[in-house]
Amino acid sequence: MVVPVHGGWRHVRECLESLDRQTIPVRVIVVDDRSPDDTLTRVRDAFPHLTVLANQENLGFSASCNRGIREGSSPFIVLLNSDVVADPDLARRVLDAFETGGDSVGSVAPILLTAEGTVDSYGVSADVTGAGYVRFHGAPLHRVHPNLPSLLGPYGAAAGYRRDALDQVGLLDERIFMYGEELELAFRLRAGGWQAKAVSAVVGTHIGGASAGKASARQLYLSGFGRGYFLRVYGVLRSRYGLRAVISESIVVVVWTLARRDLTAWRGRRDGWRAGRGVARRPIAADAADPRIGFWRSLRMRRAGYWTSAS
Repeated sequence: MVVPVHGGWRHVRECLESLDRQTIPVRVIVVDDRSPDDTLTRVRDAFPHLTVLANQENLGFSASCNRGIREGSSPFIVLLNSDVVADPDLARRVLDAFETGGDSVGSVAPILLTAEGTVDSYGVSADVTGAGYVRFHGAPLHRVHPNLPSLLGPYGAAAGYRRDALDQVGLLDERIFMYGEELELAFRLRAGGWQAKAVSAVVGTHIGGASAGKASARQLYLSGFGRGYFLRVYGVLRSRYGLRAVISESIVVVVWTLARRDLTAWRGRRDGWRAGRGVARRPIAADAADPRIGFWRSLRMRRAGYWTSAS
């Protein structure tokens, strides 16, 4: 298991304690991404049996996860946010999913709950413009479905990967500092012929927003960056869905601009677009997007409360 850390000792301690209680042996690799507090020292003192790597500068979620992945050698990898408290059988359930799913399964998406008991995530899906959606966020547990909307890949807070699949398509794109990196990797895995498998079981609780804050300016900027980067690298605006992408992104940016009275959402997309310059064009697999997510539904799915009432 790879746990990227950037401060927040209280959450980190709970996370690592929960990994000590796993029902099967796991190797835990902690990657401290230049924590702004004494979290690194506390981790080393409290968990001397874990592998702890320390970045000399703040490299971001993607680069930290990649460093941890390279440090390990297991055929299966779990990326876990440091603000997730894992159930004791998290590792076993992910491993079982790979072993029973067949050799074509490149990633596994389990269910995480919020502290309030609603669904935090059950993997991600995407529409035809490549926009991603965290499945069932905020919904009661009884409403989840493994394949509706169709699963593209795992959500980054708890994501299982087959090492052979990552060796083929590459690790997380380190140009994406945070937010959207697991979606972009999911598209590459699908284009490489790998499938994602849903684990219909709760494997932990995600406190959420422990590092960047919920709906903070930083989160909004980084999310926009990832979106702008994706649009350029995957050539979405030149595709048959380019006009739809322009209209939907314009609506989203205007809504955020009016709500926050700043241009954070636009700046993120602009900078992400610029970062994609010179990056080789990447293909989108024909079955990567869920065609049932039409234009109007895609706008509704961007609202925080969509899954609360969606059937």
